[in-house]
Amino acid sequence: MIIDSLEDIFEAFRGNFPVQLLIFIPLLIIISPVSPVHGSHDFAVYRMQQYDLQGRPYGCRNALVNLEARSLDSKAVTRRCLITTLHDFTTAKFRYALEHNAGGLLVLIPQNLTALSTAEQELFLHMEADLMEEETNLPVYFAQETPQLLRIYHDLQHSVGSSHELSTIQEISNAVTGNGFQMVFSGQQSKAQPDMKIFNIQGKLSGLGIEERLPTIALIAHYDAYGVAPGLSFGADSNGSGVIVLLEIARLFSKLYSSTKTHAKYNLLFLLSGGGKFNYQGSKHWIEDHIDTGATEEATLLSDVSYALCLDSLGGGTGLYMHVSKPPRDDSASGHLKRCLEETVEAHSSDLRFGLVHKKINLGDDLLSWEHERYSIRRLPALTLSHLERPNEPRRSSILDTRSAVDATVLARNVKLIADALGRHLYGRVNESAQLQLFGDEGIEESVRGWLDMLTSVPRAQQVLTKDHPILTSLLAGMSRFMNDVQLLSFTAEKRDPEFTFFSGVTGVMVAYSVKPALFDLFLGLCIAAYLAIIYLFVLKFSFVQTVLRRFIAPKLKSL
Repeated sequence: MIIDSLEDIFEAFRGNFPVQLLIFIPLLIIISPVSPVHGSHDFAVYRMQQYDLQGRPYGCRNALVNLEARSLDSKAVTRRCLITTLHDFTTAKFRYALEHNAGGLLVLIPQNLTALSTAEQELFLHMEADLMEEETNLPVYFAQETPQLLRIYHDLQHSVGSSHELSTIQEISNAVTGNGFQMVFSGQQSKAQPDMKIFNIQGKLSGLGIEERLPTIALIAHYDAYGVAPGLSFGADSNGSGVIVLLEIARLFSKLYSSTKTHAKYNLLFLLSGGGKFNYQGSKHWIEDHIDTGATEEATLLSDVSYALCLDSLGGGTGLYMHVSKPPRDDSASGHLKRCLEETVEAHSSDLRFGLVHKKINLGDDLLSWEHERYSIRRLPALTLSHLERPNEPRRSSILDTRSAVDATVLARNVKLIADALGRHLYGRVNESAQLQLFGDEGIEESVRGWLDMLTSVPRAQQVLTKDHPILTSLLAGMSRFMNDVQLLSFTAEKRDPEFTFFSGVTGVMVAYSVKPALFDLFLGLCIAAYLAIIYLFVLKFSFVQTVLRRFIAPKLKSL
């Protein structure tokens, strides 16, 4: 009786409803993802540097990624997007990816880079410097670690093709049951931006008397940051600290210049220059615009400048160094400043070392070492103050140069020392034993902390600093509050022979799509074919199946 009922049911379905759906609907439900939401994961990525400087290309020249993901330790990396963590990434592995024609590289970095050990930081600094010297077509991206990305990385490490030793059965099992990922960059190919502007901010405090007849001191600091990824470059020490020292000196001396009793007979000219990390393009164009044309009021001031004082990396260390391209004569203005700095350091800090570092300009080098060299080339007296003794310190061009890299107390101390030394130069002393201390606390450290928090709140790479960028607007407002005749000046690269070229695609969004391996499709196809064959034979030969079933079921029914 049961067999007859089954026969009636199959007869009803045979002509009106595909019998195989009764089998495959449950099967498809079982193999489908638990939740469609987990089928993809999008996250922010930061592309490696790409720019041209003086005709030489730097960085990765490609931005597009739409490839299957593998771990960097996989056996097969050709035409794959390789994923690794910063802890597992080395220069040798990067070379390996290049040699085997990898299609893309994604490096996962910790949310807090300062949590890296000292050894890890030193290793990364050298690796970062090597990467930035490369020109490659391999798209290289950085992303901050999240639980989802670390889970993806863990899955890739244990998937088929990984470097882990697995048995044949495990390899086949992983190939069929494992999850793969397709990495897709949602942006467009990077494009050159020949019309991108770089901005300089200048202002001045005019001395007491006829301005054109007074000596002038220029204070300069570049405000942009640099690292392997522009979207992760905050430049707290280099050169956020130099910018802060310049702004604080402007604030302190603006109070003195507002009173005729303390108004010095010196013009103070201030410049926050752009493009400092690209061979000091801001200073270069500022000098050319004001001296070569000779059509501006600043041209008259610069042509008779006592010295250009450049400020760079002043947020740490136990030393203060005066970098020059030519040792100053004792009777020169810069020589006088050197003596004032020595006296101020000796009077205020017994633990701080002060030294003069002489380095000749090598015109054969691609890049200048310090910003003052731009002025020295034009035969203007110039020097740089820094807590760094050597210019090739890797942290000057690293994404590790974050807020925690700067000691606000040390930076405030350096502000006061430099301001007092400059005051000694401007106002002199009554006699050799007299102590001139112009500034007390003046809220310097509190002000320093405020500026430091603002400057490190967002990335400050030159490629992201547009005219309405909050950093530029804040610096312009700060300069306007402390001095007169503040101007925002802009320039672009020359059309015919550009000295620098920036490219789009600094940041973007990448999507990781969860996909099954190709072998799974083959396996599923074979299963579907087998199921269809079985169902087809079952329906076609149902009378035979019915006879077989009756032979087995009928005796049991009779016994009941």
